[in-house]
Amino acid sequence: MKEQNREVITGSDFKRMVGGAYSELLLEYEHINEMKGAGHLPGTHILRTIGAAVMMLNEVKDDSIGGLSRRAATGAVFGARGNAGVVLAQMFRGLGKGLLGKQDATSSEFGKAFQYGILYAQRVIPENTERPFIRVAREVAKGAYHAVRANKPITEILQAAVDSGKASLQPGDENEAGAQVMLSFLTGCLKGLDGNFVSPAISLQLGLSARQPGLPNPVDDLVRPWCVRLLVRNPKLNVPQLEKQLHEFSSFALVEREDRYISIHVHTDHVGQLLEKAVGWGPLRDVHITNMSESHALGVHDALMPVGLLAIAENKVQAKELEEDGLNLIVNGSEESSPSVAELINAAHSDLAETYVMVAWSREFWLVFRQAKRLLGGRVELVLCENKNQQAAALKAFDPQKTAAENAHDMTLAARMK
Repeated sequence: MKEQNREVITGSDFKRMVGGAYSELLLEYEHINEMKGAGHLPGTHILRTIGAAVMMLNEVKDDSIGGLSRRAATGAVFGARGNAGVVLAQMFRGLGKGLLGKQDATSSEFGKAFQYGILYAQRVIPENTERPFIRVAREVAKGAYHAVRANKPITEILQAAVDSGKASLQPGDENEAGAQVMLSFLTGCLKGLDGNFVSPAISLQLGLSARQPGLPNPVDDLVRPWCVRLLVRNPKLNVPQLEKQLHEFSSFALVEREDRYISIHVHTDHVGQLLEKAVGWGPLRDVHITNMSESHALGVHDALMPVGLLAIAENKVQAKELEEDGLNLIVNGSEESSPSVAELINAAHSDLAETYVMVAWSREFWLVFRQAKRLLGGRVELVLCENKNQQAAALKAFDPQKTAAENAHDMTLAARMK
């Protein structure tokens, strides 16, 4: 009879694993940037995506592995940049799903959660299913599966996953970014679990330490993924002063008077901090908390127009051209510095329009846009172009009298004519 493995993985173990993965990608991201198969600067997009996950674990009181994994997934999904970042974020999402509600996890439970993560990552790649990343991911999942079945400890499960992935590499795969990201992530998790890593940016406790000049700073990728709406009964509150105060710990804050109440709409990373302050402002009612990194219905509050246009500008010149073309919302970004999912979601939450048509001019943005659509549902329609000429043709086809869905259809057809 096989002896049962009694190993337990805790929330602290999970923090070390994420720190190890970040550290490994910090060492590898410039090398990954030079590889092919994952767009422009995939290593930088990956590093900034995991940076968003890391920041969600900083100064958190929850010590459960389920709670921490869910917070990391929220940060990664919401902070994902570029196609490569979206794929990595889905690995975190699968991990969070597999560990949901657990205080601690057995090696078997954690190994199965890793398999979920790999499956979620595979699902967001719609084209060319036999590319090296998919092949390596499939073998990594098999390696983890057999190690879990053999009742191995988590370090051996991770090592088996890495070994299986490396064994599946074919000539030329060593220059394929997606496969390298997968292996670097798992290797980093293994090093983190063993405590065998040194990061110039993050300590084992995920506190930020002295940084080397030129390295991406995870603080820059902090996301505020919880949308909180509430009413406070206190007509004497100073609206401008309160809004200024809220901006200190939010990425979006809107305060308005509604009869005897003050309406508050905030995007924050610490819901508890907001509610602690709010109970001191007056009686509360209609408190709604939405995790914007998950699919959610976006309520409309006095929108100015039925359909709005959103696109990405890489500089002031393009931004001015887009404004002249009738764009309502412009998000900063380029192929080398992709906007995050959070930036698109925050724009859509501005209540400018009832619905939005989001237009992308590069394949580098496609998965990010699709992720935003996945989270916002029917409130958003996409027009995915391959270059700026296609985008220009699409924008000319926009008709404010038509619905977002009708416009997306017509604009896509116009883009394909180019």
